[in-house]
Amino acid sequence: MTVDPFVSLENVEVHFEKEQGLVEGLFNDPDRVKAVDDVSLEIPENDVVALVGESGCGKTTLGKAAIGVQRPTGGSVRYRGQDIWAAKDGMGEIPYERIRKSLQIIHQDPGGSLNPNRTVMKSLTTPLSRWQPDMDSEDRRARVLRMLERVGMKPPGDYASRYPHQLSGGEQQRVALVRALLMNPDLILADEAVSALDVSLRVETMDLLLELQEEFGTSFLFISHDLSNARYLAENAGGRLGVMYLGELVEIGPAEEVLQNPKHPYTKVLRWATADVDPDGWEAQEPPVRGIDIPDPVNPPSGCRFHPRCPEAREICTGETPALSDESAASRDHCAKCFRDDPNHEYWSSEPLEGTEATHLETH
Repeated sequence: MTVDPFVSLENVEVHFEKEQGLVEGLFNDPDRVKAVDDVSLEIPENDVVALVGESGCGKTTLGKAAIGVQRPTGGSVRYRGQDIWAAKDGMGEIPYERIRKSLQIIHQDPGGSLNPNRTVMKSLTTPLSRWQPDMDSEDRRARVLRMLERVGMKPPGDYASRYPHQLSGGEQQRVALVRALLMNPDLILADEAVSALDVSLRVETMDLLLELQEEFGTSFLFISHDLSNARYLAENAGGRLGVMYLGELVEIGPAEEVLQNPKHPYTKVLRWATADVDPDGWEAQEPPVRGIDIPDPVNPPSGCRFHPRCPEAREICTGETPALSDESAASRDHCAKCFRDDPNHEYWSSEPLEGTEATHLETH
């Protein structure tokens, strides 16, 4: 990388204890859900990373870990070289309060994150009062009005006097975006930030995110279950597209490369299921997957976690886990957590699993 990352995740794990009933809890140890398992990622300044995957794959949990909201159960998360959780515990050179101010979030439901009893102006000037106490009330008000106008809420004075219930979903999302930007953050986690909007508003909001990302130099970690949205933002920002499956980052790279030449079989499934992102010439008629059901995250498959559903799985995939090197995941290289990415791996001499494409070809 030519630019030092300001957020670094190294071998991050986030494991949760699964809730149990009263009787079950008396006799059994709690199961652990491996929401995020051994993920490394670096985010430099003025970067965009879009994470995509099925519901429950761990992308939101990973995003919250990246901004210091979710404490990892393993690995480390650093801001400009400072371990975030060590800072929260009072150790380190960078104060935790500065880190939290620099790492912001926009929720899927902006209305739920806005105080219904406060006007837009009050909701936006309150954090400014806390973080910039030297700014007087008139300056705070003027800055809020400028930001509201910048995101297209005109006349800004009218919107500033409204309460959240008097705003549309798109307007609420813009207020949430302004609130994050007022902190002058280094990174904003946009967690399903456009999924609740209709199609036209999604594009409009993503275009606004791209404009502000370029204008303010803020990096975005964009979370989406919709490959179309993730692709739109990552491609237009010249950013990266990351694919998660069962708690693991299975592929990452420049958005266009990942979509034009997917290296992981799961990425091919996502591409097949999203018609409007298929490149010209992609003509698969059947889903490139053996099974529909996602394995239990409490007890994920051994070896490659995708192998029970993978149409290209071989015997070695059941016992050996592919690696996505820390160096590759941290760079802008296109890499995948799949044996097929290595032409010299013993995968190629391993026996195909029953029902895979290789065995299908052998019987015809």
